[in-house]
Amino acid sequence: MWQSKKIAVIVPAYEEARLIGRMLRRVPDFVDAVYVVDDASADGTSEAARAVGDPRVRVIRHADNQGVGAAIRSGYQRALDEAADVLVVMAGDDQMDPSDLARLIAPVVAGSADYVKGSRFEHREARRMPLARRAGSRVLSFATRLATGLDVNDCQCGYTALAARAARTLPLAELWPRFGYPNDLLAMLAAHELCVAEVPVRPVYADEASGLRPWHLLSIGFVIGRRWWLQRGEPSKRAQM
Repeated sequence: MWQSKKIAVIVPAYEEARLIGRMLRRVPDFVDAVYVVDDASADGTSEAARAVGDPRVRVIRHADNQGVGAAIRSGYQRALDEAADVLVVMAGDDQMDPSDLARLIAPVVAGSADYVKGSRFEHREARRMPLARRAGSRVLSFATRLATGLDVNDCQCGYTALAARAARTLPLAELWPRFGYPNDLLAMLAAHELCVAEVPVRPVYADEASGLRPWHLLSIGFVIGRRWWLQRGEPSKRAQM
């Protein structure tokens, strides 16, 4: 618990048997539940997660590979079903520093934000990010700002915290299932006039292999455009309430 709030961590994982144990052993003690969503891995990811022996860890396994967005959606739903108050996403590849977790959830717990994104660009170690990845993220963040009107600088960072009360208002079943889900979720949040904030998080790049590839720039651009098209001309969700 953190200030009387139940904290759940969702861990989307695909072929992460090598790193998932290390990642799970670093989850802070104040986290109440950890949902590892194994997206049909063939390398023993589920077994490696269970082998950690942490009673907080629940493993959810997809029979077929559905994508990182679908894995997060499954984790969100299970956490909501089990009455979590704050839904955090941490990747199974250990690229997210657990020492940043308290800073990430603080605005959600305080009620000053509905969704908090980590921003690697705002951290003093921002230049640790590979140049190509930094440039690609800048381009996608600019496109997302144009499409959503949100003032966010690091749209592709997956280290996030979502208030359960906000999650229940969103059409999570529609969340884009693969790369591009962060941009799609931001557009949903903007359409529902929910408060989005950013906090600095440390960029971690060591022996972890990034899943982002150059062609994802095009596919994520498509997702941004798709959500803009679906929501264009829609009146504010709150205005209808």
